[in-house]
Amino acid sequence: MLLPNGEIRISEMSAADLRNLIQRGEGSFLEFKKTIPSPEKIAREIAAFANTKGGTILIGVDDHQNVTGVDGFFEEEYLLMEASQKHCVPAVPLEIELVHTGPLDVMVVRVPESETKPVYLKNRKKRQVFVRVNDESVLASDEQSEVMKNKSSSEGVTFEYGKNEQMLFRYLNEYGEITVSKFAQLINVTSYRASKILVNLVSAGILRLFRRYETDYFTFAETTK
Repeated sequence: MLLPNGEIRISEMSAADLRNLIQRGEGSFLEFKKTIPSPEKIAREIAAFANTKGGTILIGVDDHQNVTGVDGFFEEEYLLMEASQKHCVPAVPLEIELVHTGPLDVMVVRVPESETKPVYLKNRKKRQVFVRVNDESVLASDEQSEVMKNKSSSEGVTFEYGKNEQMLFRYLNEYGEITVSKFAQLINVTSYRASKILVNLVSAGILRLFRRYETDYFTFAETTK
């Protein structure tokens, strides 16, 4: 694991810029942490940002947008590096800077979108995949994980336009969206088989996957309309 090199990188962000950023509130690209609770917990936020579109974590800011400051930069940096390198697979490179804001300092942690997805979070029982949804890092579904894996693969995705696909497209033309269980029922196959077909169509850019109330829905991608 890479270790802190004893250097503190001062951000070009001004105190005013930081205040403007904080006022936006937590969201898809921004997370506040008063302190780092543990490498395991902050790794969840890092992995979720890496699996989505990247984001920024502000250490030394509480959930009410109050600047509380960072007491030990190197201690927090060590926990961040342990989280991103030992608990995320593959490891996620971080850009860590410090912003001076009066008597208090805030750490700005920039998490890039990963080129190799999904980024797994090591767990005692099994590896998990998290994604960013609004202001939360949530567990990804199996279908979301498979789509990420396919899109990162160099092998490409192929699919056949057969009877099952014809029935699917007719259904979507009429109802607009479908779930894995509904598709499995429609074509009389297992949920596993239905999921594979839908995932391949999403990976090929034919369909789009979105979540509503913790359920995956599939609809036509914009380009296919």
